[in-house]
Amino acid sequence: MAAYRWKSFNDDGDRPEKPRRYGVTEMKGPNYSLFSRGLLEDVFESMGQFVDGLKLCDGSHTVMPKNYIKEVTDMAHKHNVYVSSGDWADQMLRRGPSSLKEYIEECKQLGFDSIELDVASLGLPEETLLRYLRLIKSNGLRAKPQFSVKFNKSDIAFAGDRAFGAYVIPAPQTSEMVEDVDLLIRRAERCLEAGADMIMINADDLCRQAGLLRSDIVAKIVGRLGLEKTMFEASNPKISEWFVKRYGPKVNLIVDHSQVMDLECLRGRNLGQNHSSVLGRSYFLL
Repeated sequence: MAAYRWKSFNDDGDRPEKPRRYGVTEMKGPNYSLFSRGLLEDVFESMGQFVDGLKLCDGSHTVMPKNYIKEVTDMAHKHNVYVSSGDWADQMLRRGPSSLKEYIEECKQLGFDSIELDVASLGLPEETLLRYLRLIKSNGLRAKPQFSVKFNKSDIAFAGDRAFGAYVIPAPQTSEMVEDVDLLIRRAERCLEAGADMIMINADDLCRQAGLLRSDIVAKIVGRLGLEKTMFEASNPKISEWFVKRYGPKVNLIVDHSQVMDLECLRGRNLGQNHSSVLGRSYFLL
């Protein structure tokens, strides 16, 4: 185990050693530029203790040779880092349910540990979504549905009077999006009951404007689902800092690979010095 001058994982620290159930940091791999195994290995060697997962975003793995991807997943596992396929399963599902089965099998062969499903992008009926989650779980992989707080207006249940068990004609899809945090939570709870390992939330979707998060919505989601089962994807360091300051080091976050060390400094309650002084070169290995 690497020893850091300012960091330790113990009962008195901000969170335990890996594998962790909370305080998880999932690192997004570079998806618009080809990353080398050497770069990834450098990250794992220098900061592997702080990285719990690696997310290959936007189907970046689909344009790389399979043997290369297998080497990347093997390297991640060597450092006790799980690997997520990102949300590319959405593209597979548009080709039909059989394509998802093939995709799951290929992910297993390549060494992926989890598969994400972007619920907003897919627009699936709730029962179909739950069936896909169970399919992923039955193949030995982790299932991570990603939710948005905004839903198509046609997805909002009609509140009028009707006989119990009466058939309700589905409303036609519209372009109007409606904010409904209660619907998000209800669907997320059903996903967890069906075996989902983590509920993903895009933090950008919770902003009134840049840098101003909807703290009321975040509080409601965390209060109902719990920190351990919720993971927020933060697009910039300010959002990460907001979550750590508000919910402490045990919040689960997805950040860019370039922000891992800064996030760890923000999490570290036992650094013994001001966080801003740690963000420089004081993190070298002994």
